Amino acid sequence: MREVAVPETPRLAQVAGLFDIPVTGRSRTEWDVTLDLGAHPWNIGLVVGASGSGKTTIATELWRRQIVRGFRWPRAASIIDAFPAHLSIKTITGALCSVGFGSPPSWLRPWRCLSTGEQFRANLARAIAGAKGLIVYDEFTSVVDRVVAKTASAAVAKAIRRAEIQFVAVTCHADVEDWLQPDWTYRPETDRLDWRSVQRRPPIDLTIRRVHRSAWRLFKRHHYLSGTLHRAARCWVAFWGEVPVAFESAISHPQKGGRHGLFREHRLVCLPDYQGVGIGAAFSAHIGSLFRAVGCRWTSRTAHPGLIRHRYASPLWRVNRAYDVTDPNQLRTMRDRGITNNQGFLPLRFAATFEYVGPPHPDAALAEQLLARTTLPQMKASVT
Repeated sequence: MREVAVPETPRLAQVAGLFDIPVTGRSRTEWDVTLDLGAHPWNIGLVVGASGSGKTTIATELWRRQIVRGFRWPRAASIIDAFPAHLSIKTITGALCSVGFGSPPSWLRPWRCLSTGEQFRANLARAIAGAKGLIVYDEFTSVVDRVVAKTASAAVAKAIRRAEIQFVAVTCHADVEDWLQPDWTYRPETDRLDWRSVQRRPPIDLTIRRVHRSAWRLFKRHHYLSGTLHRAARCWVAFWGEVPVAFESAISHPQKGGRHGLFREHRLVCLPDYQGVGIGAAFSAHIGSLFRAVGCRWTSRTAHPGLIRHRYASPLWRVNRAYDVTDPNQLRTMRDRGITNNQGFLPLRFAATFEYVGPPHPDAALAEQLLARTTLPQMKASVT
């Protein structure tokens, strides 16, 4: 129950008379809440209802100390430097990648310079990083468009279950339920608590098209290393519906391996709004299956922490080499100049080379077309 004093005024009396509302000098709202969460073990909960249904009031009453509504971010510091000082770089970057914020160039910017979707994911990452116990996130996805809401919900669900902590999303948007896959859902309007079994999130059906290299302009500023594109690169774009969401390019090494040689992944970029649901990883593996269908090898060298973690765990990829990519002479020079981090040394940048060893695409003829020509029929792929 919430009650507040309301001073009586001529205007208030006039409106109350028009709508036959009794004037008592106080306004009161009451809710009947039956929320027993001890019946089953759980990781993710969802409190969902229309504005004014009492979601925030109930959440505040139940979890006042655990509720998150955002953070005060430094105006000038980068996102990386704005996380608590006791957290390691590995923990911070892992949290950012886990919520689908996998764009290192954006990590180096202040929070105020990010897009609305990136700000929302940064808040999620800061809430999750190093968290233990329960996190209650109010106004979940309320400030972002519905595509970002869905992909971010799927990403945070994976992160929460991987971290084995508890998370309650409080929102007025019911469309996140299938993507968040909560263990329980509570609706304040009806005082109804539903326990549910976790299902797969909705599939994402992609269309793969061979494109001109000029398509790189849409994606280049989001690549974590370089905005350049090799003049000989073969390029593809993945479309979700008619929206371009990811870019892939390849460079050939015809003198090495396979019937037609070896191809190396040159650039892989998933746009920020669509990160966190596996689109980039599925796109790369799909191109690998096409190359294997025509007798070629498909390799990729990456320093992106999220992609390295995924490929180490995937049976579709084999590690060919894991190493640092900092030149020893450059490292020695920087140490001589006294350039160190706060632990007293300059860390090496870790990278790994992987080779796709998954199954070839079943339609070898279509794969040959997609790889060899510039004007092609579209090909379907799915991210589950």
